Amino acid sequence: MSETARYEVERRIRGSIVLTAAISLYSAFIVWYFTVLEGVNTEEVFEELPPAMVDAFGIESLSTIEGFLGAQIFNFVWLLGLGLYFAYMGGGIIASEIESERIDVLLSFPISRSQLFLEKFASILFPILVVNTVGGVAIYGLVLAVDESIDLTHLLLAHVLSIPYLLVCAGIGGVFSVAVNRTSVAEKGAVGVVFVLYLIESIVGGADEYDWIQYLSPTQYYEPTPVLIDGTFEFIDSAILLVTLLGLLLLGQIIFSRRDL
Repeated sequence: MSETARYEVERRIRGSIVLTAAISLYSAFIVWYFTVLEGVNTEEVFEELPPAMVDAFGIESLSTIEGFLGAQIFNFVWLLGLGLYFAYMGGGIIASEIESERIDVLLSFPISRSQLFLEKFASILFPILVVNTVGGVAIYGLVLAVDESIDLTHLLLAHVLSIPYLLVCAGIGGVFSVAVNRTSVAEKGAVGVVFVLYLIESIVGGADEYDWIQYLSPTQYYEPTPVLIDGTFEFIDSAILLVTLLGLLLLGQIIFSRRDL
């Protein structure tokens, strides 16, 4: 790991701890709430909801711990919350340096613009790994603590498969970060795009005449609830996300290398 990447990772340690702790506390509440609802026919509550809303929140089976976690934690926190968070984080990797005028100092070192962009982006992988590793252990422990059971392989897959998705969200932020000078514009632009893509896949994509449009959204390629329930997933979906990530990184490098600063 180079000095730039190491420095950026060290800067993200505290934020990663706070983020992971917050998600673990929320997960504890959700697992506890599942035990409170024991004996309640939760499926009837959602029977009258629009199909688009059911799809948006990944509601498949709220009577099982896997389905409940999928709807209340993974589709809400991992798919939407963390997707927006890492898009926001990606939006600041270069734009913040340009806005603060530190970019000239950084580029005075023996490092190319492409390498600087890639190393600062690579530091985002650290909080992604931390939140998935510690968060996954916390969720598994919480489920066992309330005398429920969940397939450890399925839970592990749900976390591992989220990594390409979250990196794509961060990649969208990275492209904004090298395209504009103001950090707030880059961060808000990235968050806006990821949120709109989420809405496109979950709502607009549910209409037959617009079925094709859902494939533009990264959320189309990460569906945690089926993974948690029965381990169902497609390798091609993760491959598409990885190819998309490579495309975003290449685009970011091209824009950054050709910009006048």
